[in-house]
Amino acid sequence: MGTLTRQMLATVMTGSLVAGSLLMVARDVDTTRTASSTAVSTTTTTEASSVTTVADSEAVGVDGVWSVAVLDVGTGEMTSFGEVDETFDTASIVKVDILAALLAQQDGELTAGQLELAEAMITRSDNDAATALFEAIGGAEGLDAFNASIGLTDTTAGTDGYWGLTQTTAEDQVRLLDAVLGEDSVLAETGQSTLRELMSEVVDEQRFGVTAAADDPSDAALKVGYLQRSATGLWDITSIGEIERNGRTYLVAALTEGGVSFDAGVALSEKVVELAMNEVAGTAV
Repeated sequence: MGTLTRQMLATVMTGSLVAGSLLMVARDVDTTRTASSTAVSTTTTTEASSVTTVADSEAVGVDGVWSVAVLDVGTGEMTSFGEVDETFDTASIVKVDILAALLAQQDGELTAGQLELAEAMITRSDNDAATALFEAIGGAEGLDAFNASIGLTDTTAGTDGYWGLTQTTAEDQVRLLDAVLGEDSVLAETGQSTLRELMSEVVDEQRFGVTAAADDPSDAALKVGYLQRSATGLWDITSIGEIERNGRTYLVAALTEGGVSFDAGVALSEKVVELAMNEVAGTAV
């Protein structure tokens, strides 16, 4: 873990930058996550260990609130950074969840019309397509049922058709990616292939966030989201995906809120992703 400073504690501590690295807190964990506000980081595998770190946004040097979770696919270890117990708006990353739910409901098979909508929803982030497929899975009830079936305990679908206001944590988003893209995917092989292919074909202007830490951003399978809150004018910037870093595969989720502009939110997202991946995987080579 390089320059990590660790302390074995039972509760989360606030950290800071230490010699250019995030101060981390390591904790022993059970293999079953609880829904309490003090629940600690776990992984989607029963034998994996986990590490949780918290650093405030002032220490990172960018305005906003953030959380990053990283799963090393090879070891099964999840490492979490930032406000690990905070829930965030998903914005458009929920479109991966919507498509995964539909693929699970239909054993990996989509009609021609559904496939066209799925392509628009994932690769170009088309909102009308998302609304149509959200309704096709049964709306919030259908999404919540799928998420419960794969063990997402801190994700709640947006109500009244506002799928972009689904609430989630970075750890839950990594669990989602592992459940649908991982070796033991809940999706049929055709469904998993469809989802990964579409996430790999996201348009260039929406390739930010988790790709900041990828060996080759063009090879990443990802989805991003962005939402300006009407009450505050501040921006939510979210991204999830499967990336390669120094030749290893990682599932990464980065959730941020409070960006004073779209560009500031993207800058925050990419900075904390890079810091997190430096700790987990070392600097890029």
